[in-house]
Formats: sequence, structure tokens, C-alpha cells
Amino acid sequence: MCRWFKILKRIVYLFILSLSVSSCTSQGSINSSKADINESVSRPGIETKQVVIEKDLWQYIINRYTLSAPNQKKLFWHIDWFKKNPDYLTRVTKRATPYLYLVTKEVEKAGLPIEIALLPIVESAYYPFSYSHGTASGLWQFIPSTGKLYGLKDNWWYDGRRDVLASTKAAVKYLKNLNKLFKGDWLLAIAAYNSGPGRVQKAVRKNKRLGKKADFWHLDLPTETKGYVPRLLAVAELIKNPSLYNQSVTPIDNQPQVRPVTLNSQFDLALILEWTGLDSDELYSLNPGLKRWATPSTGSYTMLLPIDVIPKFEKKLNAHPKEGRMRWLRHKVKSGESLGYLSNKFKTTIDQIKSVNDLSSNVIKVGEYLIVPIAQKSENYYSLSEVQREKRRMNAEKKGFKVIHTVKSGDSLWKISKKYDTHINSIIKWNHLSRTKPLKVGKKLVIWRSSVAKSDDLSKVINTGIDINRKVTYRIRSGDNLSTIAAKFKVSVSDLKLWNNLNDKKPLQIGQKLKIIVNVINSKMK
Repeated sequence: MCRWFKILKRIVYLFILSLSVSSCTSQGSINSSKADINESVSRPGIETKQVVIEKDLWQYIINRYTLSAPNQKKLFWHIDWFKKNPDYLTRVTKRATPYLYLVTKEVEKAGLPIEIALLPIVESAYYPFSYSHGTASGLWQFIPSTGKLYGLKDNWWYDGRRDVLASTKAAVKYLKNLNKLFKGDWLLAIAAYNSGPGRVQKAVRKNKRLGKKADFWHLDLPTETKGYVPRLLAVAELIKNPSLYNQSVTPIDNQPQVRPVTLNSQFDLALILEWTGLDSDELYSLNPGLKRWATPSTGSYTMLLPIDVIPKFEKKLNAHPKEGRMRWLRHKVKSGESLGYLSNKFKTTIDQIKSVNDLSSNVIKVGEYLIVPIAQKSENYYSLSEVQREKRRMNAEKKGFKVIHTVKSGDSLWKISKKYDTHINSIIKWNHLSRTKPLKVGKKLVIWRSSVAKSDDLSKVINTGIDINRKVTYRIRSGDNLSTIAAKFKVSVSDLKLWNNLNDKKPLQIGQKLKIIVNVINSKMK
């Protein structure tokens, strides 16, 4: 009897064990639908364990969501907008490719909800050069005062608000502080990131005083902030279930695309481009905090580079002396020259000239020699420097009429907005201006108008500088050069180079086609 009892006990044990294995296998197949790879780790005497690895970074993020809305109705308007603009999410998720892994890791390292890595989609569409009318800049749209508070430097060479790594670290720190302020309520912290903590605190206090619920969904907040949190949650939902909403998400490998490299001296970007084989647009897009043709002149600088070019770059870096990383000119001071004049002439700063030449004041003497840094290449070579981006804005093509306004003495943003019947915020956004800095006399501003007033005659149109642009394709003939072509079409040589990606090393070829943007009114073209 005892023997049969032992056999029965053994059968029951084996049956339970088979159920357990079946359950593990079933669960593994569920995980397999959520992940790209399932690896079985098996050792003698140890139970088999399923290890889930997500190859796609979006899937990695989706599997770790923690934030939600009370119901889908809260997200309806935002989801509906994306459904009406089905290509938008595809473009934005593609633009996030170089940055998303870095941002995700910084968010996770700080213990923030992983949805925070999607916040730049809402803030800037993951465009690092994004600039709003509130003078907010970069992926995380820091305004100058908050940027300064969180250690983001802004000087002639560099703007930390646009630096991908520096601004991400600052944003993570800011959001962590906001979360602490709102006692762990992430939705309130995110709302405060948009409209400021004071405004959200005031709304919370008001609801508590009235005996109402004081969570995000019941607060009386500005319209923009009311939509800000739902838009983030809507983006999270769309990325999780793209096919449900007729969306397409650009896949991103779940591995680093770029790595930071620390530079301990100033570098001409032309040298970095030569060493890495990158093109200018790519280097600036990874390092959008760079304003000019070189890295910052003081302190170390952390540059982001694609992982595959770093070994080659570091080899060159170790073999190249510091003295050869910038080009220097020995200039003899002439009558009438000042440090301000020289800094403008050589596209550098007064402080850098003083530092290099060990000057204790701004006074310089005629006949003395000064060492000044100069770019190794022409201005157009540095394609996404602040100067070149301003040129692109001036030459941008949009609906309506473009007005080029030259700032005169006594002008203000208010006066200019009234003159052209537009908003101050629009002028600031079109020209990347700061509200707090006065306009510089002689600066050219681009203004967009939907139409020309009926009372405007042709002479008034010409005087205000309205551009009605037309694209022209010109085929180069014998005897042509950039100067003669520019004169013929009333454009600048630098614009010709910019429109056609020309450089000084390659001569023009007979029969070569050039794209030219011609002002129909102001040119003599027939």
C-alpha cells in the first residue's frame, strides 16, 4: 500500500511540474510578441529562464510606461490631430534617431518615468535648433533664465540650451526637482515644466481651498498647459499602438548612436570634419550648441560624435598637437582700430583676443602686434553655424510675402509689429530674437505677411523690401564666374554658394546647373 502511495505521489508531482513548464512556455510566447529576441538561459540542475531583449528602442520604452490618463476621452483631441497629420509622427520619430537612446538613458538613470524621453516630441519635435516666441530653445525648450539656473552657459561661441547632452541633464534635474515640489505627482511636475511651478502651485492651492480635487485633471490652468500633459500621453499612446491610429513610427535600434568625447582645447570644426569624415550639417546637428566655426574658447567641451568615427578621431587627436587645432593670424594694429573692430573683423570675441594676448584692458596701441584666431574655411563651409542659419531663415520660402526690414534708430519690436500688422511673438520666432536684448541698428529682420494691403502701390512695395521669390535654374556658360552670375541676378556670391553647396576648391564647370532664388520685383530679370 505504501509503495502504491509513493507511485501515485510521484505521478501527481510530475503532472504539476508539466503544468508549470507549460505555463512558462506560454508566458514566453507572450513575451516574444512584445520583444524582438527571447534568449533561453539553461544550466544543469537550474530551471530555464526567459531573458527578454528589445531590439527596437520604441518597444523598450513602451514596455516601461507608468503614466496614464483617467480615460481615452482626455486624449481624443490630440490623437485626432495626429490622425489628420499621419506623416508627422513618422518624421519626428525619425528625427529623434541620434538622440533618443542618450535621452532615454539619462531619464532612466535619474529614476524618472520613461515617458519623459518622449517630452522633446511635444516640446521641439526633437529638432535641436527649435526656437519659440518665448525665446525657449533646444530639444527641451529652456528659456534663458531657467537655463542659467540649471548651469546652461550662453556666450558668443556656445548655447548650452541647445546642447543635447547638457540640456538633457538639466531638464532631468529640473523635472526631478519639480516632482519633489509636487510630492511625487508626475503629471503636476510635467505641467509645471510647461507653465512654471508657481502657476501650478497657485491652482492646487485654489482647488484645495474650495474643497475640490487638486490633481492635474481638475485644475484651472492656462489652455496651453491643459493640453500639454494630454499631448504627451497621446504621443505615448500613438507610439504604443500606431496601427490603431493609422500612424507609422520610425524604428530606432536599442543601442547608442553617439558617444561624448571631451575636448580640452579649442578646435576649428573644419579639422574635426576632416578627421571624422562627417559633413558639416551632421556635426552641427549632433552639437547644436555650437554657434560659430569653432568649439568654445575656454574650458573643456563635450562633443557628441557617431560611435563608428570615434576611434579614428581619437587616434588623430592623440597625434595632433594643441597648437595646430586652431589657425592664428599675427595682426599689426592700425590707426582707428579697436578690440571691438578687430573682434568683428575676425569673427571672434574681445575676451578671446585679450586672453590670447594677455591684455589687462581694452586699450591697444597702433603698431603693436596681436594674435587673433581665424577660421580655416570660408563662412559658408560651417553650414549650420548661427550666421548660416540666419541666412537660411532670410532665404526661406513660405506662403505669403517676405519683407526684409532693416532696423533703424528708434525702432522697437512693438513699432515694427504695428508697421507690418503682425505679432511681436511672430517677429521674435522668425528671427530668433530675445525680448530682453535691444535691437541692433542695421540688423535685417524677416517679416512674413499673408498679403499686401490694397493701398500699397508698387513703389511702396519696393521701398518696404517685399520679396516675391522665384526659383531659377541657370546653366553655366563660358566666361562665367560666381561674381558675374551674382551681379546678373542681383544676389550675393555667398547665397549662390549656400543654395548650391559650392566651395572654393571646386571650380565651376561649363554646363553645370545652379539653383538661384530671384526676387521678381527687385531684380532686373525679364
